[in-house]
Amino acid sequence: MRYMTLASALLAATAMTAPASADDHLKIVDEPLELTIQMNHARYPRYKEDWPVEQEARALTNIHLVDTTVGSNLRTDENSGKTEALNLMLASGEIPDIVGSSRLKDFVNQYGPEGAFLPLNDLIEEHAPHLKAFFEERPEIKSAISAADGNMYYIPYLPDGKYGRAYFIRYDWLETLGLEVPENVDELKATLEAFRDQDPNGNGQKDEVPFFARQWPELIRLVTLWDGRSSGSDTYHDFYVDEGQLKHPYAGEGYREGIKNLAEWYAEGLIDAEIFTRGNSSREYLLSENLGGMTHDWFASTSGYNTSLQDKVNGFLFKAFAPPASISGKRIEEHRRIPIKPDGWAIGYTNEHPVETIKYFDFWFSEEGRRLANFGAEGQHYTMVDGEPKFTEEVLTSGEPVNSQLWAAGAQLQARGYYQDYDYEKQWSNEYALEGIALYDQGDYLIDQFLGVAFTVDEQKVYDKYWGSIRDYMLERQQAWILGNGDVEAEWDEYIAELEQRGLGEVLTVMQSAYERQYSDS
Repeated sequence: MRYMTLASALLAATAMTAPASADDHLKIVDEPLELTIQMNHARYPRYKEDWPVEQEARALTNIHLVDTTVGSNLRTDENSGKTEALNLMLASGEIPDIVGSSRLKDFVNQYGPEGAFLPLNDLIEEHAPHLKAFFEERPEIKSAISAADGNMYYIPYLPDGKYGRAYFIRYDWLETLGLEVPENVDELKATLEAFRDQDPNGNGQKDEVPFFARQWPELIRLVTLWDGRSSGSDTYHDFYVDEGQLKHPYAGEGYREGIKNLAEWYAEGLIDAEIFTRGNSSREYLLSENLGGMTHDWFASTSGYNTSLQDKVNGFLFKAFAPPASISGKRIEEHRRIPIKPDGWAIGYTNEHPVETIKYFDFWFSEEGRRLANFGAEGQHYTMVDGEPKFTEEVLTSGEPVNSQLWAAGAQLQARGYYQDYDYEKQWSNEYALEGIALYDQGDYLIDQFLGVAFTVDEQKVYDKYWGSIRDYMLERQQAWILGNGDVEAEWDEYIAELEQRGLGEVLTVMQSAYERQYSDS
């Protein structure tokens, strides 16, 4: 970290003209100050100093982030996130001024109390009015991100909006076959059987795929139709809270009944035979080839196929429908936008300018900073209309997804601590997405989410000792049962005994302890 030389400052100034909105009230330092940053995330494996958003933030604040990312070539998956890169950074002994990453929460809450990252509570109280006001308004968020010692060590990415994924079905296929929208689990099975048997795509072949999913855990989501659970948050396979008690969904009776039925559906050809292997391209392929009948996926992007495929698939209509009632008559949507992510950024212990850094973090929670983080650069990505940011026609009609354009510009970065503005997504959500959201809002199907816990050192040791093996075993049996390699009912008692043998009881005990400590005052 260093103050920029006059020459570098002049060179930077010629590289970009400050936006018209720039004035001194957002400036953090009089002379340009460089701070080093490590940033790892799936969509942006390292920080780019030439992002338009970075350039505008620099002009507004006089803070310039300099990339020092290590491990940008390491893989990212749902389990590891960028933990490998974070461990590599820690092992190097050179922690940058700012560390931004996916899956950052557990890492900083473990190593922050040991001195690797700076506690933020006092810095926020004294120097970050926007962050202070946010946490005062949302104390449950402060509780959720705090480490076991009560300190906050990172500023999170905070999603906005309530609705994420929904059930989608081919309304044009329903009309072709003279069917109504299924209202419960029995009607849903009958509908999927009709999709399988009655040639709704009209090509004379039995090639329809009744249910498919881009991410295979969305298949497990269907256990809710038998009053089971698949996750307690928007992270797959997570714990959930039941009347104040931490439980794991894969040890419940409703889950057992759900897996039994999903195994039957799979054997009967109602579920994509390649559900575990087809991957992220399944939605694009199966819909564009007029083969897919139903899925559970994001409102905005899934609804977009009604526009993109209207000229390719005659009469194509793929719309959200209400969650079918379960065997007990309950309608729930298990997935919702969680108000807090384990992603964000922290301040490394060697940072010589923590006050300037927390002020920089605070900038992204100001009106101007939040707009920049969400909508990109003014004039390039959006213009102000009646006091509100509106994406340009070029951004909305370029043919490239709006979120992809924003990522490429340095906006909507989940490894940055910022508060998302749902209006950014609403602007490129079509009428079908908005109609579906209204349907789900009217039905009030969402359920509460588990926001996670922070362990003490001893609790962490218990969790680390047992949880990996337990989770692997759960997922191995889950997939085997669905594929027909075993019988969940016949093997259930043995399965539960094995979970206990592997330490599930110990894990739940430390999680309950951490949960009660963390949320007692929220």
